[in-house]
Amino acid sequence: MDAQTLTNTLPAAAEAAQPVLDSGGTAWLLVSSALVLVMVPGLALFYAGMVRRKNVLSTMMHSFVAMCVIGVQWVLFGYCLAFGESQGGWIGWDPKLLGLHGIDWHSTLGDKQIPELVFVMFQGKFAIITPALIAGAVAERIKLSSYVLFILAWSTFVYCPLAHWVWSPEGWLFQKGVLDFAGGTVVHISAGFSALVLAWLVGPRRDYRPGIDRAGYAILPHNLTMTLLGAGLLWFGWFGFNAGSAVAVEFPVAGFTAGLAFTTTQTAAAAGGLAWLAIEWFHHGKATSLGLASGVVAGLVAITPAAGHVEPWSAIVLGVVASFVCFVAVRAKSRLGYDDTLDAFGVHGIGGLVGALLTGVFCVSHTAHPGLLYGGGFTQLGLQALGCAAGIVYAVIGTLLIGGLLKVTRGLRVSDVEERNGLDITLHGERGYHHEFAG
Repeated sequence: MDAQTLTNTLPAAAEAAQPVLDSGGTAWLLVSSALVLVMVPGLALFYAGMVRRKNVLSTMMHSFVAMCVIGVQWVLFGYCLAFGESQGGWIGWDPKLLGLHGIDWHSTLGDKQIPELVFVMFQGKFAIITPALIAGAVAERIKLSSYVLFILAWSTFVYCPLAHWVWSPEGWLFQKGVLDFAGGTVVHISAGFSALVLAWLVGPRRDYRPGIDRAGYAILPHNLTMTLLGAGLLWFGWFGFNAGSAVAVEFPVAGFTAGLAFTTTQTAAAAGGLAWLAIEWFHHGKATSLGLASGVVAGLVAITPAAGHVEPWSAIVLGVVASFVCFVAVRAKSRLGYDDTLDAFGVHGIGGLVGALLTGVFCVSHTAHPGLLYGGGFTQLGLQALGCAAGIVYAVIGTLLIGGLLKVTRGLRVSDVEERNGLDITLHGERGYHHEFAG
């Protein structure tokens, strides 16, 4: 071979050696990753508007701190535990994934034509928002230092194993055929039920009474404008949450599945919001902005496990049913006496449970076991119940152990004086509003 021929051959050989990329799928997964991250500031606004003004900054800090703590944890070892080589279907492990040092930035993810680092970042955003959801149950009274230690331990010992069970191809729930398209079990059920346990461990707010505080007036949201803006950002980001999962999980038919997930996400959110408004109108004669926001989020939560597995008309049913069940669950906390400050359990835990179970009813015929309405009998519904039970039991036990250990070693909640004065000034030395009345 002469020099000229060799010169002409080398570029072609080098190009052939490069992995083939799906440019459209890669671009959408990059955008989806950014959309899911936008949900975290959206959650901060959504939660912060519902607390008293003296705790607005501390509540927002819970979401922003999670972006930093879990953002580092995921790169160092979280991704390794969730998506490393399976150890019996229970946990992942691969030393090359620690710190991501063994991932060639030119490499693709298995047989998928997307860069592995893009998949790492997409899944990392799910890992960030999940513990941030839990904070809603203990807002206005938890120590920031204890919260940081809790989410670090919880993400490591609860979230990562659950993600491996459900989303890793070798995970034991994945192998059994449990469906969780974008996080009904891994994100919402685990966070919601953990939130209930943590609220019990921390205890109610010092001036909390079911619906009324000691001064004789209700503990009301201080800025529902923020809550509505946060709900809008959550709705916007949720398209990346669900439709992005089509690329991460369902390639090579990602384009069609992403279109379905995008459609069902929009439909369930709209149906959930309308249903909650109708329920409020029937019960109270008024439709509230907080109810609309809650219904939208309930619909989004319920469609998450089902987004790429059900038809658009089914998404309407999921949104309506989730709104009704979550409305009942939120009202029930007054009777049961637990203080889930921002209804993390009532909306995310219960909404995720409703969505995961109804996936077994409405999943269409292209799934391994069609849903109950598509002639598949109770097989998939039974698998969904197994996945829900496993997620609930594991999350509850993990939260009890982690939260209980923190409670007896360093304490979970601030002092009565700090709580009365507000966490913004006592924990951060700042105020969200420079008004004479600080809450």
